[in-house]
Amino acid sequence: MEDVVKRVEASFGVRGIYEEEENDDFDPSVPPPFKIGDIRAAIPEHCWVRNRWRSLSYVFRDVFVIFTLAFAALYLDSLFVWPLYWVAQGTMFWAIFVLGHDCGHGSFSESYTLNSLVGHILHSAILVPYNGWRISHRTHHRNHGHVENDESWVPLTEKVYKSLADTTKKLRFTLPFPLLAYPFYLWSRSPGKEGSHFNPSSNLFAPNERKEVLLSTACWSIMVAVLVYLSFVIGLLNMLKLYFVPYWVFVMWLDVVTYLHHHGYEKKVPWYRGKEWSYLRGGLTTIDRDYGMFNNIHHDIGTHVVHHLFPLIPHYHLVEAAKAIKPVLGKYYREPRTSGPIPFHLISILMSSLRQDHYVSDTGDVVFYQTDPVLFKKNFKSKSE
Repeated sequence: MEDVVKRVEASFGVRGIYEEEENDDFDPSVPPPFKIGDIRAAIPEHCWVRNRWRSLSYVFRDVFVIFTLAFAALYLDSLFVWPLYWVAQGTMFWAIFVLGHDCGHGSFSESYTLNSLVGHILHSAILVPYNGWRISHRTHHRNHGHVENDESWVPLTEKVYKSLADTTKKLRFTLPFPLLAYPFYLWSRSPGKEGSHFNPSSNLFAPNERKEVLLSTACWSIMVAVLVYLSFVIGLLNMLKLYFVPYWVFVMWLDVVTYLHHHGYEKKVPWYRGKEWSYLRGGLTTIDRDYGMFNNIHHDIGTHVVHHLFPLIPHYHLVEAAKAIKPVLGKYYREPRTSGPIPFHLISILMSSLRQDHYVSDTGDVVFYQTDPVLFKKNFKSKSE
């Protein structure tokens, strides 16, 4: 199959994102010579400290910026300002999602009650069911890099992929549709998986978690009701400009960032099954990204490897912790490409990955993404026209 892909690439005069240096014989799927305890020991102790007041200060900062942007856009109300507002506000929605994400991990503070309160407020405000998402995201972290058990952008097996309609394949791997996936994932998960983040009886959740899921679904429903009410009070057009367009910008941020943390490196990332999978090896499949000027705005979520291995580390210690573990990881750490102020370089990486990373084998305990040459050819043509 890979020979077929290379011939297809050559026929169009493109260079695959996975071409390796001839002299680089490092195999990232080989079990590492270090243990997770060795990585943990390299992290300074203060990086584990969760300061609720410091965490809350980021919440206050982001909420202040959100309201300031909204009032400024309403006051200026010009065709020039609104597009800038949509991008800025959508980015801030993404920033408060990351803070709610920290609440879900418990890295926001040591108080479960405070984490739950802040998490529900922040996530409900951007139409995310906090507990439903929190529990499935916990599943993602506990099973990262596992073909069947992972939860976020989990790879399709060849059997599942080939069972999809051609239209579904096209939508899943052709921009801009993958950038709009998150709300649909919340409702029905990924192909080959069943359940909903809103349904307490979903197989995503244990019986003792159903009350928590019901609470989050209720909070989500209240937010929907508030948005409908405001649409009547200030008008649907104003709500579109103030909230709904930024909401979709936030969704795009979320889909791009979460996808690129697990796909599209220069050397193919392994996925595991069975006895070959371990928490450490799965965590080492994650990828750090540099988002330029947005690193600080979205709370350094691009520093993702150390976060996946140790999700209790607060976001404001991730950069320091990542620097500390790099000597231990060695070649198992994937150095991110340095970004300019705006991470335009990620666009080509995203497009190349969607064009090539379609499915993994139904068998084997160590697998890599394979390419459907037919879809590759169609997608390449659509980009070239």
